[in-house]
Amino acid sequence: QVQLVESGGGLVQAGGSLRLSCAASGRTYTMGWFRQAPGKEREFVATITKSATSAYYGDSVKERFAISRDNARNTVYLQMNSQKPEDTAVYYCTATSTWVITQDHSMYNYWGQGTQVTISS
Repeated sequence: QVQLVESGGGLVQAGGSLRLSCAASGRTYTMGWFRQAPGKEREFVATITKSATSAYYGDSVKERFAISRDNARNTVYLQMNSQKPEDTAVYYCTATSTWVITQDHSMYNYWGQGTQVTISS
């Protein structure tokens, strides 16, 4: 069973930056991030292949966020820049047990507990 532990959330002003980290125990393949704001559906943020050669982003975060991973540390990161109040949400780290790469949250097998990110205007 894979466990995912996120860290790095917090409160920043609009225009600021945060970096989220997610440490995995056990074998993972594709890893990614989703977010969920109060009263809204879970939203795809970013995903990255195991080799880190390909990454995909949700339309609302393109050009501002960057996903990366360090397989030696079994850790995935989400660098968030130029943040906006609408980025406020609980951010979830996720991983698959197969080579699939997808924006469909139902295809991800493992989920972290979530970390709160709040952007003040």
